[in-house]
Amino acid sequence: MNQGQVSTALGEPGAPGAPDGEGSAACRAAGLAGVVLCGGRSSRMGRPKAWLPFGGEALLQRVVRRLGEAAWPIAVVAAPGQELPPLPDGVIVVRDPEEGRGPLQGIAVGLEAVAPLAERAYVSATDAPFLHPAFVRRLADLQAGGHAVAVPWADGHHHPLGAVYACSARADAAALLAQGTLRLSSLFERARTLVVEPELLLADPRLREADPALLSLRNLNTPEDYAAALRALEGAAEAARGGSAGRP
Repeated sequence: MNQGQVSTALGEPGAPGAPDGEGSAACRAAGLAGVVLCGGRSSRMGRPKAWLPFGGEALLQRVVRRLGEAAWPIAVVAAPGQELPPLPDGVIVVRDPEEGRGPLQGIAVGLEAVAPLAERAYVSATDAPFLHPAFVRRLADLQAGGHAVAVPWADGHHHPLGAVYACSARADAAALLAQGTLRLSSLFERARTLVVEPELLLADPRLREADPALLSLRNLNTPEDYAAALRALEGAAEAARGGSAGRP
């Protein structure tokens, strides 16, 4: 999305490294868990994304905290032997059974981990620092209309690591992996999928207010992306101190 826009999606609800308390539980979408994939190699970033400092906490801690305001429980899918920053009590940590099989395997593993506790899950990458709970809730509402998957389409492509999956979709993911198919688009062809364009997302006034630029879909792939996101965060903090509620 537009990296130059700063909105309330950059805000800082809650305490670093922990989901909000009882108040946030009432705002969580019914039957929705969260899955955060952090087992990627971060080759373009040059260092582990999960540990990148961001707003007083590690990037993985931030994504878990923000996702935890809209979904619970949270499962973090890590690579075998990967070291993680401290996470809140109750967060489930699971490991990819094999390295190098991409996000389809991570989605299957994460859905399997939360399936005993939830009907569906919002799946996020680690590098989504501006993920807003209102975005998660909106996508969950759309997926609840009878689809196995609700995946955003923006900037000319799907955003599979910013999507809601029924836990039952893990069977389709496992079947594809067994065939040696790793493309996430194959899952969308196999499972009943709602492709959600920005106009449909932003038809929800709560999301329009909270994240009008859909910064929830912004990822950090390179050191330049990271530096730009830090500048955006600092700019929002300065604007908030000036009384403009985080907007330019």
